[in-house]
Amino acid sequence: MAEETKIAETNTDPVILKMFEAGAHFGYSRGKRHPSMAGVMFGIKNRVELFDLEKTKTYFEKAKAFAESVGATGKLILFVSGKHEAKAAIKSEADILGAPYVAGRWLGGTLTNYPQMKIRMAKLVDLRDKKMKGELVKYTKKEQLLIDREIATLEDMFAGLLPMKELPGALFLVDAKNEKTAVAEAKRLKVPVISLMSSDCDLDSVQYPIPGNDSAGASIQYFVKEIGGAFRMGKTRALPKEVENSKIKV
Repeated sequence: MAEETKIAETNTDPVILKMFEAGAHFGYSRGKRHPSMAGVMFGIKNRVELFDLEKTKTYFEKAKAFAESVGATGKLILFVSGKHEAKAAIKSEADILGAPYVAGRWLGGTLTNYPQMKIRMAKLVDLRDKKMKGELVKYTKKEQLLIDREIATLEDMFAGLLPMKELPGALFLVDAKNEKTAVAEAKRLKVPVISLMSSDCDLDSVQYPIPGNDSAGASIQYFVKEIGGAFRMGKTRALPKEVENSKIKV
C-alpha cells in the first residue's frame, strides 16, 4: 500500500484529514531535505518525501495557540510571502483581519528601520488624500503624472503595511527559507515568527514552525486561513477589555 494512502486510511482526525486533502503532506525530494526535518517525515512517494501529518498537527496547534495569544494582546500579525502561490491568500486574509501584509519582495528595514518606513507610509497616505480631495489639480499635467507615478510606487511598496502603526506582535511567513531577511530582522528585534515551511527549510530557524507543503495553493490557503482564524479568536477575547478600557477613559 502506498505511503500516501496509509495517511488517509489510518487517520480519522478531522484536522489531519483536512491537511491531507489540501496536500499539506507533500515535501520535496530527499536530496533537498534540511537535516532538521528528518524527524517529521513519514515516507516517500514518487521520490517526493511526505510529511508525518500527526507531527505537523502538533506544531500547527502550538502555532495556532500562539497566534490566538497575539490577537488577545491587541497586537497585529504581519503576514508575509513573496511566493507567487501565496500572494493572493496572504493579501486576502490580511485584508479580512485588518492586518498588515507583504505580498511580494520584503523591503530591507521593514522592521529594523521601521521609523523611516513610517515616514514613507505617511507620505503615501498624504498623497492619496490630496488626490482624493482634488488638491493636485493645481500642478501641471506633467507634475501630476509624476505624482501619480510616485503614488503607484508607494502603493506597491507600502500599501499592505498601512495597518501597522507599531512593530507587530508576530510575523506569519510562507516559506521561511525564502524570507531569510524577514526572519533575520524579526530575530534582531525579538519579534516571534510563525512559518509554514517545507522540507528544505530549517525547522529551528523560527519559534513556531509548521512543517508542511509551502508551495501548493490549497495547502497555503488552508494554513493561512487557520492562523488567521486563531488570531481572530484571540481578538474577540481581547474585545471586552478594550470596551471596558474605553468606558473608563470616557
